[in-house]
Amino acid sequence: MGKSLISNHIRKLRFNQDEMTQQQLADKVGVTRQTIVALEQGKYSPSLELAFRIAGVFKLPLEDVFFVENKQV
Repeated sequence: MGKSLISNHIRKLRFNQDEMTQQQLADKVGVTRQTIVALEQGKYSPSLELAFRIAGVFKLPLEDVFFVENKQV
């Protein structure tokens, strides 16, 4: 059985939003820049609350920011 990972479009969305920096997004959602880096690199899956806050910044539904990616193990 494969492992499911939560992936995202955060990097693309930041650049489409007036080239928002990682720090600017971090400030808007109340986390560190390192958390945004880890999210973008797929090293960290956000809490549901954080995922909704990030989607809210971009004014998009959750599923337009985050998606499940199945990896074969």
